[in-house]
Formats: sequence, C-alpha cells, structure tokens
Amino acid sequence: MCIALVTTAHPKYALIVLDNRDEYVLRPTSRPYWWTHRASGHKILSARDLYRRERGTWLGVGQDGRFAVLTNYRESSEDDPEHPISGVRSRGGMVTAWLGAPAEEGLDDFVHRMLESRMVKGVGGFSLICGDLKRRADDRIEPLAIVSNRSDHPDMVPRIGGERGKVWGLSNSIFTDPPEWPKIKKGKKLLEDAIREAVDKDFSEDELTEKLFAVLDDDTLPLTTGMTFTEFLDSLRESVFIPAFSDEEGKKDMAEAVQSGKAKAAFDEIEDDSEVEERPEAAHFFMKGAYGTQRQTILLFDWDGNITYKERALWDAHGNQIERGKGDVQHKFAVPRSDK
Repeated sequence: MCIALVTTAHPKYALIVLDNRDEYVLRPTSRPYWWTHRASGHKILSARDLYRRERGTWLGVGQDGRFAVLTNYRESSEDDPEHPISGVRSRGGMVTAWLGAPAEEGLDDFVHRMLESRMVKGVGGFSLICGDLKRRADDRIEPLAIVSNRSDHPDMVPRIGGERGKVWGLSNSIFTDPPEWPKIKKGKKLLEDAIREAVDKDFSEDELTEKLFAVLDDDTLPLTTGMTFTEFLDSLRESVFIPAFSDEEGKKDMAEAVQSGKAKAAFDEIEDDSEVEERPEAAHFFMKGAYGTQRQTILLFDWDGNITYKERALWDAHGNQIERGKGDVQHKFAVPRSDK
C-alpha cells in the first residue's frame, strides 16, 4: 500500500514530495529516465511500469513543470462496472494523461476532461495528485488537484498545496474519507519533524534528502510469527515503510527468481520508446513472491524552479535486496516560471 506525502512547510522549497511504491518486488519496472510522450511530444521524467502495455508510472514530472503522483485503492465490489477492482486500462496511464496533456490545457480543464469524458472509469481504484509547478507567484504555487474514480464532478475534487506550512498525506484510500490511516498520521508527523529540524539546522540538500528518506524508512508494521499473506495485507495501513513479506510459497518464488534471473531482462535500462507487448504469462510470476516497498522517491522543487528528483531502488533485477543508497538515481533540472 503506497504512501505519498506532500509539504509546503520548508521555506526554501515551493513543494516537497515523498513517495513509497509498495509492490511485488519482482514487478518489472524501469529506473527514472527522460522519455517523450507520443501524442504531445512532452519530455517526461519518470520510472515506468514495464509490465503493462501503457508503460505507465506512479510518479513523474514533465520538463514543463507538470507533476503527478498516484496511489491506488482496492474497490470492494466485483459487481460495480463503474468502479472495477481490476481495470482494463492501467492506473499508471492516469499519471501520463496529465503529464502528456496538450500544452494549452490547464489543470482545471484537465480535471473537467477527465471526469466529463469518463477517463477515470474502466481502471482500478486510484487517486491522482496532479498540478503545474511552473505556476507560482506571491510565494505560492497553484494548488494541486486530487482526482479519483470517486470524483463524479469537478466540484468534488479536493485541492491541496495552496497553503504554506502544511503537510498532506495520501495512501490506498480516498483522500476525503476519514479517518486517516495510522501510516498517514505517522508519516505526516515525521515529515513535519524532519522539516523543522532541517530548517533549524540549515541542512544542505543532501542532508535534507537523507532525512526525508528516513521518514520513508519508518517501519512499524506489526509482523507476527506465522502471519499469513492475507493478515499481512490487512496490516499495511499501519506502517510508512513495508518490509518485504512472503509466505512459504512466495519464498520459493523469490528463490527461483534469484536463481534463474527471470526478472533481469524486464529491468534492463530502456533505450527507446518502442511499444512493449503485454505478456499474460508473466502475470502469475510477477504477482507472486515478496511484496513490500520496492522504490522510494524524493522530489524537491525550489522557488527558482530547480527540481531534484531522486529515486532509491531497494531491490535489484534478480530479487536481491540492495543496500540503502546503492540503488539511487538522481536527476536535476529547472522549469520555467509562469505567473499567469
């Protein structure tokens, strides 16, 4: 169960975003790289899911300053065609729908198009935090929208990020549904404390980044001896970080992956934007094995438009755990300002 934390509390940064991607650790996923959206031509920086044909993502930022991060949630009814448990289309395509939207389309227009055209239907449950980081003036950024399958009208779409000194959190539930999960309460408190310490001690960017990764590493998952996989899934709302877990069958799957290197080709660095054929036979393999926090991402956006995008991989191509920091990838670039 992923978590996204967003804050405007640091005076040097217009926005800071933290994200844990919780997934089957063998699910084939690229590292962050620059790629070109086929329809719009926009340059986008993100990791990409190589399992689904859409090559979607859970978090990305455009060269033009557009930003989006997605969390999913599991629908409860198999008999509700409006909100399917597992959609025909990938949730990750919702992120690229915003990042690849026409340049002239503003956030409000995008929200209306998503809901009125029913683009949010036909996919599994999701919440999409999206916005335009280049739109900043008077020490503020344009508020971010949170679009979900449950937003039937644009007026129902929450907005965050327009206030300074705030922290917001989202996991695998609907943003407007109280009460907050324990992992969200803990994550927000840890982030508030981390920002306060960073400001008081005037941390460098590297020091701040490591402090933020420590927030994402907070592990309070109540593991018990003999816990089943179902019991493990039920406990995921308790902890910011999800240590990899597998039952006895999953342990065999992980050992097989390590031994045979089945995941290697899927994790190879992408060299182009050629289409990837979806291979149904891979579904059973990548939906087995260990489940836990697979990737961690920190996004820093300062008032001058400079973006630092840092992703930490916790597992290698063969299902082996990576020492903290050894699987880091970092990109830095700047986006233009627009005060309109």
